[in-house]
Amino acid sequence: MPRLWSDTIETHRRAVRDATLDATAALVAEHGVASVTMSQIAARTGIGRATLYKYFPDVDAILLAWHERQVASHLDHLVEVRDQRADAGERLEAVLTAFAFISHGRHGGDVGAFLHRSEHVVRAQQELHEFVRNLLADAARTGKLRDDVAPDELATYCLHALGGAGSLPSAASVHRLVAVTMNGLRSW
Repeated sequence: MPRLWSDTIETHRRAVRDATLDATAALVAEHGVASVTMSQIAARTGIGRATLYKYFPDVDAILLAWHERQVASHLDHLVEVRDQRADAGERLEAVLTAFAFISHGRHGGDVGAFLHRSEHVVRAQQELHEFVRNLLADAARTGKLRDDVAPDELATYCLHALGGAGSLPSAASVHRLVAVTMNGLRSW
């Protein structure tokens, strides 16, 4: 098969997949996860049900694929935030703030419980923990952050503390939580 043809087919498949994920997310937001059907998704995407089944076996598979895309996007965003700063302490605070706002805006309820039990979430949590641990180690080497606690333990502290931002009522409260967390990291 000529390369141009295979590239065109792959581009089309990616476009259909992305449209399916977007349509499913919109339907879940409108009607709730329990009400979404493959027929609705196919109609919203603009494809036939038979075509949809070539891509995904069921609604759960679509939701997992959508969530995997979201998680990857969040991790990419944290890397971009880190790379916008030169100072290790500023990088850490910017990433922790971005993570807190991701936590603040996350979904919950039945959808969240279903999605957060999957294997891709475990991998992403490990990657995030390592990412934050490395930021903490870099900042500790500058002398601005405590070095009496291992970066691994501090990463766990930060991620658990800032994961609580999901239940906070406002952006101001998220900023306060980040400030409290950063104060717990500073060397005295």
